[in-house]
Amino acid sequence: MKISIVLYGIALWAVGTIALRLGGQGLLEPGHSTRILFVFLISFPLMAWISRRICRRFGLAREQWVEGAVALALPTLLLDAFASAFFGVVYPNMAPEAAGIFGGWMLWCCAGVFVGALVGRPALRG
Repeated sequence: MKISIVLYGIALWAVGTIALRLGGQGLLEPGHSTRILFVFLISFPLMAWISRRICRRFGLAREQWVEGAVALALPTLLLDAFASAFFGVVYPNMAPEAAGIFGGWMLWCCAGVFVGALVGRPALRG
């Protein structure tokens, strides 16, 4: 696993966390299903695109893209578990009821990262 991609993932996580803390109160507002659905629909392909772009940027061979995606998503998977558990402390500007939406969104984003690395990948040989 490339530590540089993990560090990139930490930086992306930090920027996203700060952005949500400063202005995320309207993004995942419970009861606004259309807005939440839109955020989910935009996030998946965006994260797939980011994953592919970062793997290319760091010069990973196509066979290493899954490893690169794991390195990129790992900070989100580890740190946002705590952000979800302590949602009101991490995001005091957001409704506490948004914690579940947030957790699902982060899983959805990570799934986008993994799919971005897998799509178009040569078939694995057993």
